Order: sequence, then C-alpha cells, then structure tokens
Amino acid sequence: HRDDPGARSLGLYRHQADAIDAAATGKSYVLTTGTGSGKSLAYIIPIVDRVLRSKEQAAGRGVKAIIVYPMNALANSQIGELQKFLGHGYPDGKGPITFARYTGQEKDEEKNAICSNPPDILLTNFVMLELIMTRPAEKNLIKAAQGLRFLVLDELHTYRGRQGADVAMLIRRTRDRLAATKLQCVGTS
Repeated sequence: HRDDPGARSLGLYRHQADAIDAAATGKSYVLTTGTGSGKSLAYIIPIVDRVLRSKEQAAGRGVKAIIVYPMNALANSQIGELQKFLGHGYPDGKGPITFARYTGQEKDEEKNAICSNPPDILLTNFVMLELIMTRPAEKNLIKAAQGLRFLVLDELHTYRGRQGADVAMLIRRTRDRLAATKLQCVGTS
C-alpha cells in the first residue's frame, strides 16, 4: 500500500547511492546537494547498516553514531523521520535500532533515561556534544560511545569563522575522548 512506508521499496537518487558507496569505504566524506534532496537518508542508511551488523556481534551495544544538527528544530524533525522509517511495523514502534534526541530541551527524566540506557544513534547539537564531553552526569554516555563509528555534522556550511574552529576542535576532542580510532566523519551541506 502506498501509504505504508514498510510496504514500498526505497528508490535512491544518484547522490544518495554515491554517498552510500563512499560510506562503505570507511573514509570520511562530505555530501553537498540541494535542500530537500534526501541528504539525511544518505548517512542514515550506512549508520543503520553498521548498527545492525554490530548487533549481530557480541559487542553490539552502545552509541555507534552521533548526529550533530546546528538547530534543535532539525533534530526534532529528524527524530520524527527516524520513528517513521525505523519504528514503523514493530510492536510499540520500537525496532532493533534505538535512537534518541539529546539537545538540552529534554526533561530531567528523559535525560536520565538516555544516560541510563544509551541509544545506538544519538541526535544532538554541537553545544550539547561539548557538554556531554565535560559533564560528569553524562559519563555513561561517554562510556557507551567508546569506539564511536560515525560522527555526522548536518548542515556543515553553518559552521563558519570562530564557530567553525570551535566545531573542528570539538571533532578532535570527540575522537580522542571516545577512543574513536575508526571514526568516520560525514558532513552534509
């Protein structure tokens, strides 16, 4: 049925297929294309693939990907898309891949739940990622993200000047703090 996302095949545009091929190399990459052209799908598919493959192995727990958005509104919109594509058709809308938004707008109860049971995919902003790296309350997130595989910076072009330098340093600190020796950075613009 056309209205059922689980019942139709997913056709990819050339830039999406190319980005997925680039992701398969394990090297970092940047995807630039027009607004509304499906950039998110080009990094979500490789992340989902990695998470599902790691869950088949004994060490399949913990945060595998952190997606950084420049605005909370983008994270809010993306969480809805993930619910649609990764939760539809499963009991209670919960599939095998877990994800959560952690942007600073969550209530204490939500934050505590995320820290107690870290998701596979964490959606955040660069300010909150900086705080996660430094606050004792998030130490369980740090522990769960050791060996992080993906760090995505959506809307990369928004980080310019001093803010761009700050984000570049944050990427380096994230890689070091999380012992992410196989980290694949993805930028979209």
